[in-house]
Formats: sequence, C-alpha cells, structure tokens
Amino acid sequence: MGCDQSWDHEQASRRSTQVSFDLVHVISDLKSVPQGLCTSGSVVTIGAYDGLHVGHREIIDQVTQKARDDKQASVLVTFSPHPANILRPAEAPKLLTDRDQKLRLLEGTGIDAVVVIAFDRLQAEETPEDFAKRVLVDTLNVKRLIVGEDFCFGKDRRGNVELLTQQGEQYGFVVEPSHLVAGHDDVTASSTYIRSLVQNGDIEAANMYLGRQHELAGTVVHGDARGRTVGFPTANVEVPKMLCQPGDGVYAGWYVRPARDGQPERVYPAAINIGRRPTFYVDAPVSLIEAHVIGEESLDLYGEVARIRFVTRLRGEQKFSGIDELKAQLVLDIENAKTALASN
Repeated sequence: MGCDQSWDHEQASRRSTQVSFDLVHVISDLKSVPQGLCTSGSVVTIGAYDGLHVGHREIIDQVTQKARDDKQASVLVTFSPHPANILRPAEAPKLLTDRDQKLRLLEGTGIDAVVVIAFDRLQAEETPEDFAKRVLVDTLNVKRLIVGEDFCFGKDRRGNVELLTQQGEQYGFVVEPSHLVAGHDDVTASSTYIRSLVQNGDIEAANMYLGRQHELAGTVVHGDARGRTVGFPTANVEVPKMLCQPGDGVYAGWYVRPARDGQPERVYPAAINIGRRPTFYVDAPVSLIEAHVIGEESLDLYGEVARIRFVTRLRGEQKFSGIDELKAQLVLDIENAKTALASN
C-alpha cells in the first residue's frame, strides 16, 4: 500500500467533534494514502453521494460508528466526475452538489478520509472484482464495507451487494447492506427524487430530504441592470450548467459571501428570482438566477463566488403589465421573504 504521510488514530478519534475543512483527508491518488491510516483495517462505504442527503448520512453515521468501535479508519470512496457524465452524458443528471461542496459537507460527518476516484472511460471498464481487489483490499485494507442495499458499481453495474459479499468471503471483509431511509411522505430518500423536487420548485420538501438547505455556488457576473433600474438591484449568479437549479419562480433564501480580505464569511437574507423575465423579454433562452440582498443595496458583489441557499418558494414567475405592477410585487416579495426567513 502506497503511503507518504503518518496517521494518528488518537487524533482521528477527536475529529468527529470538530468542523474544519482541514480535518478530512482528501485522497485523489491511491499512492498517497496516509501512512498508518489503514494498518488496523478500515470501514468503507462507496458511492456517488450526490447531495449528501439524509439517507447518505445514515450510512456515513454507521461507517463512522463502526470504525470507532473497531478502532479502524472510516473511509468514503466516491467518484469525480459523476459516472453518468462519462457513461451517458446526454442523460446525465443535474447534480445537487459539486465536488467542493460535497467535500465541505463531508468534513462535518466525522469521516476520516475521502478517496476521490477519477472516473473516465478507462475506469468505467474496470470490473467490480478488480476494483474491489485494487482499491478496497490492497489499498484500504477493508474489514467492513457498508453500502445501500440497492448499490451497484463497476463495469455493467455488476458490483452489487451479492457480488461484494462473495469478494468479502474471498478477501476477509464483511459486507453490510444498509436499508434505505424513508423521508417526507414515506418516500425513500434518493438523489433522483430530490432532484425532481428541486426542479419542480418544491424546495421545502427537498430540504427535508437533504437535511439542509439546497445550495448553489456560482460567480456574480454583470447583467443588464434591470433590477437596479427598477430600484431593486440584484446579483446575477452564474452557476455551472451541471448543477440542479430550482424551477422558475421567486424564493426566499440566503446569500453567502465568501471569506476574503480578512473578513469572515457573511450571510445575508435574500429574495431570489429564477426565470426568463417575461415582463422584459419574449422567449429568453435561459433562466437566470438573480438574488436581491435584502437591506444591502451598496454591496460590490461582482466577481465573487457566492453561495445561494434556498429556503422556500414564494410564487411562480409572472409576466406583469408594466414596471409599476412589477415594483409593487417586488415589495411584497421582499416582505414575504423576510417573514419566511425569520424562522429559518
């Protein structure tokens, strides 16, 4: 097993009570696994883990608890980019989390290390048997593998619980399938279902399944200044096309400014419009995300990478008869956003 750093298991045992981006080892090269990380074995889970929803967190909680009980390392193995982007790009799902957000969310789970496997056409051809031997056995010294009961991976998706159990019998590790978690309305928590909720604008239900507020990160870019013209300046947040954007409408949420120039991260209440602005344009080609930072009209936001957290949908997108009708509605939207955010 390739190792180039030392590993302190006593230090690792304290990490579950700390939250810092420096407290989870991100391993992008299997040759750089920290020395001693898996000497006593490891408890591992594998998956895309898009969204880090309540079902995912249930599995991760099992992994970290078993690892503490067994005095072994807890390891999450994931893939970047999402396998669907390579295998079927035309049908690839919009992602609930990008790579950096996923890692930021994982740092608060108590997991010791995250192994990020670069997924490409070559990786897609690897059999599940070869992957299990190369990654789980030879590199991570796995003793216990915990995955969802419907988990599949490897070439032709043959790597299911049954096959992994056979591999475990051969190489000396135990496979524990985790039952799927039912959430809101007793529907099973899944990234696919949560994406549908987000895209349909049902943010409150999506947030219940996520166990947090849905968040998008993007760069603030110059727009056509329509918001400032009507007295309600907005930050035009350009997010990567691969991310799952809420359906058109007006939302209450939070605008998160990044830490910079010695200033900490700052969070502001916001009224957020997603849409094609039918009052001004006919058949606009794409929906824009425009965030009005409530009570702060003089902030210089251009160029920063902001994060938008969505709390609730206030209304659908509308076409107004003119500027005055639009402005009257924007006043109501801001008041409704304040009310919605007061308890969030």
